[in-house]
Amino acid sequence: MKLSLQLKLSQQLTMTPQLQQAIRLLQLSTLDLQQEIHQALESNPMLELIEENDDISDENSETKPNEQSQPSSENTESAIPDVKEANDENSEWPEVIPEDLPVDSNWDDVYQSSSPSGGSFEGDHADFESRNSASETLQDHLLWQLNLTPMSDQDNLIAVALVDAIDANGMLTVDIEFICSGLDPSLEIELDEILAVLHRIQQFDPVGVGYRNLAECLLIQLNQLSDPDLAIAVSNAKKVITEHINLLGTRDYAQILRRTKLKEPELKKAIEIIESLNPRPGADIAPPSTTYIVPDVIVTKQTASGKWKVELNPDIAPKIRINANYAALVKRADNSNDNNYLRDNLQEARWFIKSLQSRNETLMKVATSIVEHQKGFLEYGEEAMKPLVLHDIAEMVGMHESTISRVTTQKYMHTPRGIFELKYFFSSHVSTQGGGECSSTAIRAIIKKLVAAENTAKPLSDSKITKLLEEQGINIARRTIAKYRESLSIPPSNERKRLVG
Repeated sequence: MKLSLQLKLSQQLTMTPQLQQAIRLLQLSTLDLQQEIHQALESNPMLELIEENDDISDENSETKPNEQSQPSSENTESAIPDVKEANDENSEWPEVIPEDLPVDSNWDDVYQSSSPSGGSFEGDHADFESRNSASETLQDHLLWQLNLTPMSDQDNLIAVALVDAIDANGMLTVDIEFICSGLDPSLEIELDEILAVLHRIQQFDPVGVGYRNLAECLLIQLNQLSDPDLAIAVSNAKKVITEHINLLGTRDYAQILRRTKLKEPELKKAIEIIESLNPRPGADIAPPSTTYIVPDVIVTKQTASGKWKVELNPDIAPKIRINANYAALVKRADNSNDNNYLRDNLQEARWFIKSLQSRNETLMKVATSIVEHQKGFLEYGEEAMKPLVLHDIAEMVGMHESTISRVTTQKYMHTPRGIFELKYFFSSHVSTQGGGECSSTAIRAIIKKLVAAENTAKPLSDSKITKLLEEQGINIARRTIAKYRESLSIPPSNERKRLVG
């Protein structure tokens, strides 16, 4: 095979580092964008943060290097306050420090403490530790009660082992036999001793903690009810939980009535008491941390014109600009290392600000197009939501679908109806008998409305919901109804059944 050299001309698309940066900033969430901006401010000396008292009109202005004067030494010296003037203004500090203090005097008699006053400390820093300390766990809460409970050393050892085996919901996650095998064999601890200590822990706050199954958790809480007016209902509730908890889970009330020989009002009262109990008593001690969402776009309706106004949230990201003093140090004809460093950082700063502006412009275009398409939702709610896909918005703004996908991911819109992710406004469609289209979001809203208005004694089945939607002109399969119902966390009809009477 003969080897030879050949020249070939071809064209291909390449992503420049600037374009890669713009795409990366476009898909960042609000918190990630703030972190990216702070990182850029720390790494690039050409960028500076615009403070509130700065002139906003100079935000995007950049002075040319040959037009910017160097910082004068007079300005630098004027920035340093005179010590004598400072002493004159602050009368708390003496101008002359005495060489010797009187024997019976204190330091605070001559020099004022530099710490904040009592009122300011109480207002700003009194609860500093409570705000920054870790939240109390269920184990901490139980151990605190255990330290206040008189027990022998051996029982206390057993109680600590039991508390360690309790999860965040308050359930004992291991068997008593396993706990017994993990204790010191020389103590000769029996299962009855562990069970006795467990019963004491189950009386701790919250009541029911340390349960081994759901029935035990509910019975422990029922035993704490001492109202004599509820004695009969509590007794019936104990009987239902002890003997027929599986039928209660499937809401087979007919079987429960037949087996317990109870009347329907008596069973209804017992079920009301059972539903008032907490199946996860430990979950309230250390609730999960709340996640706050900062909207990127704010949508409001103008009362005068009745039009919807779309604007960016001004608080989503700090405002930055190019430092004019540092930019003036760049010399065009100088190729030294210092000048090249400044020139490179200046170019990166320009591209970074340009990428942020491009991100904001793209976000505004997409959000405005979504609001224009989903005016019905803003006016009337979920039932008026129109079908929308990424391709529709891409054609409206003249961009690629991948760009629309990046813009709508982890970006949120604040509307009079709540805060929604931009992807919430996109949904598939279902054909109607009139040849039109209905969005899946609108169908979910209709299903939710039908279930809320149903007769709890005879809840609507998926087949019945399908027929009701067909009467409204919406052609949809029963399995699709089941899928939408599950996405709304609505249980099936047999689990939604309630006793009426």
